[in-house]
Amino acid sequence: MNHKNGFNPLSRTTAHRRAMSRNMVTSLFRFERITTTKSKALEVRKAAEKIITRGKEDTVHNRRQVAKFVQDEKILNKLFTDIGPRMKDRNGGYTRILKIGFRQGDAADMVILELVDYKLDTEAEAKKAEKKAAKAEKAAAPAEKTGDKTEASSKAKAKKEPAAKKAGGGSAAAEKKAAPKAKAPKAEKKPSDGKEEK
Repeated sequence: MNHKNGFNPLSRTTAHRRAMSRNMVTSLFRFERITTTKSKALEVRKAAEKIITRGKEDTVHNRRQVAKFVQDEKILNKLFTDIGPRMKDRNGGYTRILKIGFRQGDAADMVILELVDYKLDTEAEAKKAEKKAAKAEKAAAPAEKTGDKTEASSKAKAKKEPAAKKAGGGSAAAEKKAAPKAKAPKAEKKPSDGKEEK
């Protein structure tokens, strides 16, 4: 009889289930979006909602309580400085579950668990803006470098000419070094007619 059991054991021992829940909640706060099975998402959602509620008010007590569950200090700070204040106006329902179909190997019901204010579009737009800025910088950089290179190459040629004149016969040696070496001819292979010679 499994009446009034408030959680899904997920076919795991208590320690394994708690560790998995901690790791998944930490990943949810780190990436603000995770892909998992429906049953795991429902369990992780319970813990995440309670932790975000604590994260809305930055007190020493709340930090200590959340630190029992989220053991990565960077993520803990992100929760209290970024995620909590963003959710200040909400009274719950900080996460959403989106169905994405079935896993190919075992047909498990897969979902995306994400924070409600997660915006996929802004992330893509930010990446596009960064790429455009990088391209603009690269386009500007070669224009500056080409001017510098022409000056540098003319100075280098001017320096090489007097050195070559002083050396006298040094130019012939330079030509020998500059010429590529010819490859040795390869031995011709004899066609084999199935008989081996001994």
